[in-house]
Amino acid sequence: MNSALLRRVIREAAEVTYSHSGGPGGQNVNKVNTKATLRLRLGDLEKALSGVELDHIRELLASRITGADELIITSSEERSQRVNLERAFARMEALIAAAAKLPKRRRAAAGPSRAAQEKRLQSKRIRSRKKSLRHFSDGEYDGGH
Repeated sequence: MNSALLRRVIREAAEVTYSHSGGPGGQNVNKVNTKATLRLRLGDLEKALSGVELDHIRELLASRITGADELIITSSEERSQRVNLERAFARMEALIAAAAKLPKRRRAAAGPSRAAQEKRLQSKRIRSRKKSLRHFSDGEYDGGH
């Protein structure tokens, strides 16, 4: 996934609308359309993402996607229309990039290396020899106690 291409496609394909925003702002909130809403048809992302990545996005963001296959993001935190628009774009780009990231394929765990196996067997042989020297052989005591 090329993030620069994805960013460009999102900014070109997203439809921007503005509306009155709630929250703080005094009388300004009733006069100025500061709330930014982005609508993006997921089909427009085919230029930047593979079909598998798009399917993964549709699966992960299913609750945020409309019946018309659109992802809608709004931002109304700030009093500035421009800042809200940039925040909405940043949120949409991050959301899509995170959802498009495919999970790593799991591989079967590899066993210990041949060198590790040989080292383990060698230490077992040494331990075995050390313990065998503690035993009597032919009626004589070899342990040195």
